[in-house]
Amino acid sequence: MKVIIIGAGFSGVQLAKRLVSERYDVVLIDKDEETVRHASNRLDCMVVQANGNSLVTLEEAGIAKADALVALTESDELNMITCSLADSVYPDCIKIARVRNYEYYKDVEHIDFQNRRPLYGINYMVHPDIEAAEAIVSAVDHGAVSDIIEFEGSDFEVTSVTIEKGSKLDGIYVQNIRTLTENSFLAAYVEHENEAFMPTGSTILQAGDRVGFLARKEHVNEILELCGSEQRIIKKIAVLGAGRIGTLIAERLIKSEKTSFLSRFLGAHKKLSQEFVIIDKDEKLAREAAERFPEANVFRADITDEGFVEEEGLQNFDLIITATHNHELNIVTSAYLNSFKHPRTVCLVTNGSYAEIARNIGIDVAIPIKDVVIDAILSHLRGKNVTRIHTLSEGELEIIEVKILDDSKYIGKTLKDIALAGVFLVLLIKSSASDDYLIPTGNTELKLGDTLVIISNTEKSRIVMENFGVEG
Repeated sequence: MKVIIIGAGFSGVQLAKRLVSERYDVVLIDKDEETVRHASNRLDCMVVQANGNSLVTLEEAGIAKADALVALTESDELNMITCSLADSVYPDCIKIARVRNYEYYKDVEHIDFQNRRPLYGINYMVHPDIEAAEAIVSAVDHGAVSDIIEFEGSDFEVTSVTIEKGSKLDGIYVQNIRTLTENSFLAAYVEHENEAFMPTGSTILQAGDRVGFLARKEHVNEILELCGSEQRIIKKIAVLGAGRIGTLIAERLIKSEKTSFLSRFLGAHKKLSQEFVIIDKDEKLAREAAERFPEANVFRADITDEGFVEEEGLQNFDLIITATHNHELNIVTSAYLNSFKHPRTVCLVTNGSYAEIARNIGIDVAIPIKDVVIDAILSHLRGKNVTRIHTLSEGELEIIEVKILDDSKYIGKTLKDIALAGVFLVLLIKSSASDDYLIPTGNTELKLGDTLVIISNTEKSRIVMENFGVEG
């Protein structure tokens, strides 16, 4: 598969690295000489210094034979124009664009483009701000104690949580956890001393290990208790940052009827003005937030001002969400407020490496926005039967949602027949004749049209997916 990427920033380079490792034919284009030189030293693929929104450049890069074009420059408009230009001449090439401004397509989401050309000639728009905001809201809805991966149409989710010293899971064999609970679950992966792997029954969990548990949503609290995570009622929340992501978070937490935690914890008739705070040092953003969210208490202030933290008592809040565009500030602020012990902290960071650093210094939940972008793009590149990819452990593992098509080698086989220990594990299966996801057994037989949730070693995932009928 040949993929052309426009924009050699962090996301472009990381996407190219992932695709090259999976043996894709990749061409990376950027107009900045220094950026191209830096990317060339890090990647084993063609890196071109040129203007990516030029049809001549795209044709020289081989777009006539390319399967996909991915536009990842810092400009929404340039990404959209590049895809539209390519679509006018090469409509069969898949076009993917990172578009941060939701205004460009929110009013046409209801339109069915199945029998017409895609909007702006773009097959898939990736909106990182919305993805990141939803990930943060999901973490908050679960008490801000873990990272959460949800699966559409499923009652199950993967909860990533740290084993606390002296907890019931500290020092226990994975196979013996079942003696502590009657509920069904799976230990999907373990992160132990900078190594990530899929555990076996003989794996011993230790304090400090971060474990991804697959369980029904109503059983997650029991797993958190077994891990030793303290359960708290969240009443007082502060959001740092009134930009795009901070505003999306506030909107979902305050106004969305789908968000249940506020009604559970605050009561339907209780005012939020003393419970929900938004902080930004930019006067314009703070003023706009105050007008948009009259329910909240909005401050124009510098969060690094120690006097402001003490005056407003932020150290006594239940939850602090740091969601500014300055990710280093987010980490420093979260770590500082976390030192007061009481607030839980949810932090927006650049990528998985920063997320690991954030967790290591005590931040409860870290959401890596760049990884969200790459996951969304990879989901669209893997073929029509892959609906979603979730990257784990700085790219060492992937959770993949896939539908079995008629070219899969595994149709009619049981899971024990195709098992490869340490390479992949089927976590969930939804039969083509059912609407419910279930945790399968070794005797579960795979059938045409089944939908699976699989965890896989990233280095082997392409081969694994090809056996499940995913286009390579």
